[in-house]
Amino acid sequence: MAESGRAEELLAGYRVMLGEELVAERCELLLAYLDLLVHWNRSYNLTAVRDPAQMVSRHLLDSLAVLPWLEAQTPAHLLDAGTGAGLPGVPLAIMRPGMHVTLLDSAGKKIRFLRHVKRELGLDNISPVQDRLEEFLPPELSSGPPDFPSAPPDFPSAIISRAFSELAQFAAAARHLLGPDTKLLAMKGRRPDAEMARLPAWIRVDRVEKLSPPGLHEERHLVIMSLTA
Repeated sequence: MAESGRAEELLAGYRVMLGEELVAERCELLLAYLDLLVHWNRSYNLTAVRDPAQMVSRHLLDSLAVLPWLEAQTPAHLLDAGTGAGLPGVPLAIMRPGMHVTLLDSAGKKIRFLRHVKRELGLDNISPVQDRLEEFLPPELSSGPPDFPSAPPDFPSAIISRAFSELAQFAAAARHLLGPDTKLLAMKGRRPDAEMARLPAWIRVDRVEKLSPPGLHEERHLVIMSLTA
């Protein structure tokens, strides 16, 4: 798909999905990120979606579908766990420049790509970090876990993932980062009722939202979780 075609698909899809116009500057940055992903994907296995014609819907619009659930209280610091090629973290960082996004992945080649994205696009609000979620702590807290509720303001206030397999595994890996107000956002395909039934007692499902990214003919859901009282 030509550049103009991708732009039209992104603009139209965003309008249908969110009921507003996508600012031109944000559209250009999103498509520039997509161009970098297409280029690097020729040499590195960054994403299983290799057809550029599918990437607007399967990557950009799919990532941006969670924006309405970041609106009520935009987290000051979003942690994207298992970010891979930067999804959904990079598109969300582009759309919310006042929000800091840590892009966490254990694969060195993906972190190298994301550092290149940061330089090329001038995204000062992203921090690519090579680490595993269960071992990650922000540098300021490397001596140990935070003392909630007095965690520093740059500590993740929301943790999102598009790649974890089981909800229980996601919650367990993130447990040391969870404060009383921290939200876990799990992007899933079909509504994961069986997975929700296997969650431990210390985590609760606040709600499950159905997502409808234009151009995707597959089920999409967002599971929003937090610590039990």
